Amino acid sequence: MKTAKPVKGVIVEDSFWKKYKQVVAEEVIPYQWKALNDELPDAEPSHAIENFKIAAGESSGEYYGTVFQDSDIAKWLETVAFSLRDHPNPALEAQADEVIELLGRAQAEDGYLNTYYLLKEPDNRWTNLRDNHELYCAGHFIEAAVAYYETTGKTKLLHIMEKYVSLIQQTFGTEDGKLKGYPGHEEIELALIKLYGVTGKAQYLKLAQYFIEQRGQQPIYFVEEQEKRRHIQTAPTWNDDSHINFGLGFEYQQAHRPVREQTEAVGHAVRAMYLYIAMADLAAATGDASLLKSCEALWEDVTNHKMYITGGVGSAVNGEAFTFSYDLPNDSMYCETCASVGLVFWANRMLRLTPDRKYADVLERALYNGTISGMDLDGKRFFYVNPLEVNPFQASRKDQGHVKTERQKWFFCACCPPNLARMIASVEDHVYTQTEDTLYTHLYIAGKADLVLSGQEVEITQVHRYPWDADLSFSVHTTMTASFNWAFRIPGWCKQAEVKVNGEAVSLDHLDKGYVVLQRTWEDGDVVTLHLAMSVERMRSHPLVSMNQQQVALQRGPVVYCLEEVDNGPNLAGLRLPKCSLIREEFDAGLLGGVAKLIAGGYRVKSPAALYSSESQEWIPQTITAIPYYAWCNRTKGEMRVWIYES
Repeated sequence: MKTAKPVKGVIVEDSFWKKYKQVVAEEVIPYQWKALNDELPDAEPSHAIENFKIAAGESSGEYYGTVFQDSDIAKWLETVAFSLRDHPNPALEAQADEVIELLGRAQAEDGYLNTYYLLKEPDNRWTNLRDNHELYCAGHFIEAAVAYYETTGKTKLLHIMEKYVSLIQQTFGTEDGKLKGYPGHEEIELALIKLYGVTGKAQYLKLAQYFIEQRGQQPIYFVEEQEKRRHIQTAPTWNDDSHINFGLGFEYQQAHRPVREQTEAVGHAVRAMYLYIAMADLAAATGDASLLKSCEALWEDVTNHKMYITGGVGSAVNGEAFTFSYDLPNDSMYCETCASVGLVFWANRMLRLTPDRKYADVLERALYNGTISGMDLDGKRFFYVNPLEVNPFQASRKDQGHVKTERQKWFFCACCPPNLARMIASVEDHVYTQTEDTLYTHLYIAGKADLVLSGQEVEITQVHRYPWDADLSFSVHTTMTASFNWAFRIPGWCKQAEVKVNGEAVSLDHLDKGYVVLQRTWEDGDVVTLHLAMSVERMRSHPLVSMNQQQVALQRGPVVYCLEEVDNGPNLAGLRLPKCSLIREEFDAGLLGGVAKLIAGGYRVKSPAALYSSESQEWIPQTITAIPYYAWCNRTKGEMRVWIYES
């Protein structure tokens, strides 16, 4: 199995993403640091840093927070590592170094590092893998250690985590005397493969493989683990009698069957994403064709049956989970920000295995829509849940209490804000992959990349105003001629594309899995131009998505649009967009940081006096304005909807 490698050292100069990366560096990282230190007024306390100080013997008090509170610090450290790539900040780096030193002081002598168990249940380590996230937190710290080492070259956190992983290796496995368990919330699997990547130590890959392949084996470990808990003398905090996995069984943790037998996405959506990432990583590292086949089957199920048009996944509040094919409600859905972030990471890994447009199209869809909708434009408020419809009734409905009509300062369960921040800070990692002689351009994010192709050093530059402008320019800079293949994705949403090399048109009759592949000997100054026509498309749902019938969603390029009350007035459900209406686009530099808005002639249904009536509806002409979905709820609070009734 021939896999592509990610291209490191990409510098983002893109007006869209550079602004987001700057917000993360200048606003989000300091803001989240205050949150971790309980310095945000009128916001849910975190206590995450304080937990480590107590564990290190440097403060007094009790543990506070969720069982996975440690992971917020890990994701903050990882975000810092990514941000330092293009926003060097000695003071911030020193702050991160201090946190890492604190972790080292809190670490137990045998390498154990989890403040929940160090402070709250010191005698109950590894007794509730199903619920209590020990290995999940370890995984996030491993990811942070790898990122911090790759950016700064510093090994302190790497050594802390290698010591912890050594303990985990001694604890888990199929050998006599070891626990045959695996995490209830996947994460450590993919992290261990990253650790293997930077250290070259095969035991980390072997441990990841164990955790992946042990999942779902009979007898189910969580049953055995629960039985053992009945004999624990110290008072535990769990209540096994009331634990029902939200009625989802072991599907909730994707532990219902071995991973190679899983063909449908089930259970908690974030857990599923992290498992699928790890499976793809393991397939790439080992050349395991059967594991790749499972990944492909799961991908088809998620993206063809269970994904929202925004790239959101996980439609049910019950278990934050997948349900059935085509069950995609808009006002009661979940679409956790973390799940869309996980989908981005999974798409990235699938592209390394197989450069195929279907993966990059979903990667782009989630990036420009379902992920960044989770944060307001100034980086200070966040959505955990990303609805596709907000209406006046939700506030009074208990079954939709999880849907917030405006972003929150922070959360008691605060996994989403730092997860989104680390994705934005590392967005450049998704632009390219390469083999020895081929460069694949998956995303159109302006900037520079230095790489070696066919043994020759090459600099690649992208210049454009994507996703608003349809014209893109790429240039090659090299001291010597270089023979390599350069593959450009022609997005699935693009109905008319043009590609030219030094002004000469290239035929697009034969695409390779959605990519035009240019094979030539490149010279310094060669220029490739792309025109990706961005007509406004009326997107329609599969007929089995019952709640979207007779409705359309508007999409221009990769950006999905929505209606807001501030532009269109209340009762958005009463608007009608005629099939014959011309939809024009207008770039407004002063709106929401600069966006292309959509404007069309439409109608509003006049409300009759009676609740039910046989009279014909009266329609009142009205201009309909749509803005990018990711930017909703950055002005006046009010209604929002993605799907619009078409007349």
